[in-house]
Amino acid sequence: MTTASGTYAPRPGAAPLPRMIAAQAALEAKMLLRNGEQLLLTVVIPTLLLVLFSSVDIVDTGKGKAVDFLAPGILALAVMSTAFTGQAIATGFERRYGVLKRLAASPLPRWGLMTAKTVSVLVTEVLQVILLALIALALGWSPQGNPAAVLLLLVLGTAAFSGLGLLMAGTLKAEATLAAANLVFLLLLVGGGVIVPLDKFGSAGQHILGLLPISALSDGLRDVLQHGAGMPWGDLGILAVWAVVGLAAAGKFFRWE
Repeated sequence: MTTASGTYAPRPGAAPLPRMIAAQAALEAKMLLRNGEQLLLTVVIPTLLLVLFSSVDIVDTGKGKAVDFLAPGILALAVMSTAFTGQAIATGFERRYGVLKRLAASPLPRWGLMTAKTVSVLVTEVLQVILLALIALALGWSPQGNPAAVLLLLVLGTAAFSGLGLLMAGTLKAEATLAAANLVFLLLLVGGGVIVPLDKFGSAGQHILGLLPISALSDGLRDVLQHGAGMPWGDLGILAVWAVVGLAAAGKFFRWE
């Protein structure tokens, strides 16, 4: 802005909201990708599990190639590791150290901050899916089915796990979030149909575990990518319920301090 005399005068004010959200999302994604512990959780562990269980006959995955069963489950695990475990731990410690409190006082509204975090999660997941898909294809994976169904499953799965991760980060202490998020990750890795088929847990266990978001996501992806099914409406419904409940609870109970 210039005055009549030709000199410059300041014009303070916040940047446009979309630009603020994009800048915060880019910062969140860079911090996530630079964190060695997060990379171990989101990239290294899923990759090792995919390669190991596809190459060595450890778990009975039924008829067909092991990688055809494992790849959809590992994709579901990647979504959970980023949207739930990684986001819960990072947000929990940001809350503990007062980062969220300071950001809440910035021109970026609180819902804009959460939107930026969600965008950073989606960017990370895109990179995860591409990497894991390339590795699975190299191992002999033969995906099929409707790409739109896969995309919808991944989006709803991200929403469900993000809500649960933010709920945990916004209500528990950082140390408790760290322990609980890692424990849930391990439990769902074993009992969520990622590597071990749910029918190994018996009829009752299969029905109960099938209601978990990781089970719905892995089974839905498996139905589409391995068996060529159409829209897995049952699994999509379970994920939608978890997404609505988790995000609503996070919005209501999240504490910024």
